Amino acid sequence: MFGRTRTELDDTQAPPVEPEEVPEGLDRAAFAAGCFWGVEDFFLKVPGVVDAVSGYEGGSTIRPTYGQVCSGSTGHAEAVLVTFDPSIVSFEKLLAEFWRHHDPTTPNRQGPDVGTQYRSAVFVRNQEQEDAARASLEEYQVRFSRPIVTEISRATTFWPAEAYHQRYVERTGRLGCHVPNW
Repeated sequence: MFGRTRTELDDTQAPPVEPEEVPEGLDRAAFAAGCFWGVEDFFLKVPGVVDAVSGYEGGSTIRPTYGQVCSGSTGHAEAVLVTFDPSIVSFEKLLAEFWRHHDPTTPNRQGPDVGTQYRSAVFVRNQEQEDAARASLEEYQVRFSRPIVTEISRATTFWPAEAYHQRYVERTGRLGCHVPNW
């Protein structure tokens, strides 16, 4: 991958992931908390997370590109699909990490990143995740002086981002975007 140019990598996208496609014995959750590079990186460091993929969720365009998502025309958020082993890490623990690593009170913004693609969202895969996400939001609301504006909605097709976005922090050593550690 490192021998190829960014332009050559732009069109390299993995196939979409449907909400019901969960490997046996594992679970999945998708989170949007601003620029996906930092979100992917902090989730990969959580024990029990077996994979985290940067991509796009919550919009209407089929096979969206980074350019399309950044234009605001697709409705997608930059999101991270987290595959985890629930016998090691619970969905509730992932929610705690999610709240800790971004400001859920700023609509369509994280630090200097502005636009609907940077909104705070949890894309739930089932009723159990939805109930846990709503309870967690209520629990964490007391920690913020402004209302939490995080969207909690049913998962849609997750579109993995282009190859040059995957493992960005790991490959470059640069965060490249704003990710606070509350």
